[in-house]
Amino acid sequence: QVQLVESGGGLVQAGGSLRLSCAASGRTGGRYTMGYFRQAPGKEREFVAAIDWNGGDTYYADSLKGRFAISGDNAKMVSLQMNSLKPEDTAVYYCAARLAGVTTTQAWDFWGQGTQVTVSS
Repeated sequence: QVQLVESGGGLVQAGGSLRLSCAASGRTGGRYTMGYFRQAPGKEREFVAAIDWNGGDTYYADSLKGRFAISGDNAKMVSLQMNSLKPEDTAVYYCAARLAGVTTTQAWDFWGQGTQVTVSS
């Protein structure tokens, strides 16, 4: 099992920035793909970004390219830098990990508890 713990959520004004972090613990011997999803009130959970440790490639939802950036120091920690935040970015953000490569579907092996991000107008 792998445990994922998110941190860094909070309240920010529109145009501001937040940085989310996710730490993996447990059976982290494998090189996991790690990513973020988000779920806004009344909406389905959607893919935000991911990083593939096998090649270091990063992937983003098309609508978030240029504002969000995912990075990591190693296969056990990943961060999501969110800039120029908009009220529509308000959601619970979830960290996720999977042994296989990146997918934008919900087919990830492990999920964090989520952290709330609220962007006020």
